[in-house]
Amino acid sequence: MNAATFLGDKPINRMGYGAMQLAGPGVFGPPRDPRAARAVLRRAIELGVDHIDTSQYYGPDVVNELIRQALHPYPENLKLVTKVGARRDDAGQVLPAQRPAELREGVEANLRSLRVERLDLVNLRLIDARYESAISLEEQLSALEDMRHEGKLDLIGLSNVDLETMQRALAFVAVAEIQNGYSVLDRQDDYMVEFARAHKIAYVPFFPLGSSFRGGPARLAGDPAIVRLAEKHRATPAQIALAWLLARYDRMLLIPGTSSVAHLEENVAAIELDLDDADLAALDHVGQRDVGAE
Repeated sequence: MNAATFLGDKPINRMGYGAMQLAGPGVFGPPRDPRAARAVLRRAIELGVDHIDTSQYYGPDVVNELIRQALHPYPENLKLVTKVGARRDDAGQVLPAQRPAELREGVEANLRSLRVERLDLVNLRLIDARYESAISLEEQLSALEDMRHEGKLDLIGLSNVDLETMQRALAFVAVAEIQNGYSVLDRQDDYMVEFARAHKIAYVPFFPLGSSFRGGPARLAGDPAIVRLAEKHRATPAQIALAWLLARYDRMLLIPGTSSVAHLEENVAAIELDLDDADLAALDHVGQRDVGAE
């Protein structure tokens, strides 16, 4: 398994870390044990993770502050990737924040809370296709492109994006990352992975173990094909699911999240697994439609 690839023009290790779960329940408020959360972040760096995915609205502020407390001054090779396009109200509800001024404030808030002058990549979180945004895609991307020219961010990505929107975006800006829900349990985005491959765009699946809202890890552990392969490779079902993703595309970057050092170590170790053609064929029968978004 090739452990390294590219995010845009940036060399990057394929196994990163998604920091969302470091916040309190519902990704709102502080964790029960901030010291343990900081220990997970430090251990991730020790294990070679050079890509942390976060957002100011995780908490809000909580996760970015934990990252800063644990890791600042940051390792030179660490890529900090964040997301804008949403905000939290006082009750923790996630609300749209897609006006150009709101996107700018989202980027600035991430810069402040992480204490950096530039973000490696900013993902634009798009409104679910079932709802219509009053702000045009071009306005949103223009706001990010302006900030890129100002030196506040290097690369632009899109989250919760469909094919039509992706094609429109590429006519307007360079897109370095697609971040959508995708896993061995949820293959509705197969066509987007192929689009990413054709355009050499990094693909970063959230819910890489299946939607947490639908018991993804438990479903992995209950699938006979996954269990058989886990026994064959002396691995866990979660490691098999992560290895399947890595085998799908050489610019697939993983950001499994956890608040446990033991689970972090298990996730990172999945990079060592090599699934052969027979293994992958066995997993072809596993995929089911799943739902959920960050």
